[in-house]
Amino acid sequence: MKKLWTGFSDRRSFLKSAGIFCALAALHALPPDLQAAPRLSGKMMIVYFSMPETDRAGNMTKEEENSTVVVDGKVLGNTQYVALLIQNHTGADIFRLETVMPYMTKHKQLVDYAKREQRNNARPALKAMPDLDAYDIVFLGYPNWWSDMPMPLYTFLEAADLSGKTIIPFNTHGGSRFSKTISTIARLQPRAAVVRDGYTVSRSEMESCAEDVPAWLRRLGMAIR
Repeated sequence: MKKLWTGFSDRRSFLKSAGIFCALAALHALPPDLQAAPRLSGKMMIVYFSMPETDRAGNMTKEEENSTVVVDGKVLGNTQYVALLIQNHTGADIFRLETVMPYMTKHKQLVDYAKREQRNNARPALKAMPDLDAYDIVFLGYPNWWSDMPMPLYTFLEAADLSGKTIIPFNTHGGSRFSKTISTIARLQPRAAVVRDGYTVSRSEMESCAEDVPAWLRRLGMAIR
């Protein structure tokens, strides 16, 4: 089980001190001339895709530990954990992208399948799309798979109309940070303002999120709670 601690006696005390009990409940900046000017006021929605490799809190393999965070006995995917932190600090609504065909959870099968999807330029069908008409800001979260977004993100971005909205990316990774995904988002949604100063965190540094996420939101000019 992944240990999230910085001097606290156990996971529960760390998470309580970090204010992470939800209702279930570093950073990468490009030069200013490449950054879209965001509208950081208005109604917010968090849209994310997350793929933990287990839903069992105990007896995890190393790969399962790498893809999960356990909060009060509940297994969360790394990207899901960041999404819930953002929600906790902003009060944004939240929507999880899920595919019609579930992904396998065994590590090697999952990464091999994700690679085949990428090679085939697949567009996995989604169970549902969020209704974003009433929203001004969309936080968009995903893991980095093979130096790219998972292919369900392409399905979403090609089907959604985010014209006039601000997209704020965040992701989790095993060493590749954002790769070129922010530019890809901007290409797929040319009429949206894409914030280039997204939040990216390594799977080996998830314990930093509780402090880093609110600091990032403040740097974006957001009033947080």
